[in-house]
Amino acid sequence: MENYDVKSEVTDKFSLRGRVFNKIREDILSGKYKEHEELKEVAIGEELGVSRTPVREAFRQLELEGLIKIIPNKGAYVTGITTKDVQDIYMIRSLLEGLCARWACDHITPEQMDEMEENVYLAEFHASKGHLDQMAELDNRFHDILYEACDSKMLEHLLKDFHAYVLRVRKKTLASEQRSNASNNEHRKIMEAIKEKDKDRAEKVAHQHMINAYENMMKNGLCETYDAPDPGSEQ
Repeated sequence: MENYDVKSEVTDKFSLRGRVFNKIREDILSGKYKEHEELKEVAIGEELGVSRTPVREAFRQLELEGLIKIIPNKGAYVTGITTKDVQDIYMIRSLLEGLCARWACDHITPEQMDEMEENVYLAEFHASKGHLDQMAELDNRFHDILYEACDSKMLEHLLKDFHAYVLRVRKKTLASEQRSNASNNEHRKIMEAIKEKDKDRAEKVAHQHMINAYENMMKNGLCETYDAPDPGSEQ
């Protein structure tokens, strides 16, 4: 596999540290590093083209996020996201996405509204062609537009983090044509409510969208995706 050369993109120490952290975090959330797998500083440093120092600093930050566990005299092990974490994330997201949609009614720009409408129409087109990969990409972008439209950097940051945390299971469950179509229909309802400045309806449908997404995950492999025995634990 071709190495990811972080140094070629940045020279500032803080940016380098941030890049290393984000890359390892992305690899954990995407499933490249499996739950309970040991992360080795030297191997990751060589892959990313950096010294052990920014990798070690990234490990500390990842432990604060609960994505890895550093065991003294043993190493750093991936904790990742558990089934319980996914449930918590979706219950929190259901409330925050509702708030986000409510605020978007007041703050969405004409350009964002146009892009949101186009997103829904494009997803319908790709649904008619059975293009599930494109629908998954458009699903991600719809939520990004919604988060940006709320005009709150704090809420946007929280929601984008939560969205990233469940990347693996979303990829799996959105591969279903039935759920992809249902999800886009829910996006249409959110878009229409925001366009009509109907705050109560926007909040309600965005909230229900997250509940529906979680219930679909439970039916389609959530536990199989995230639950696994812990080889790094004490025997």
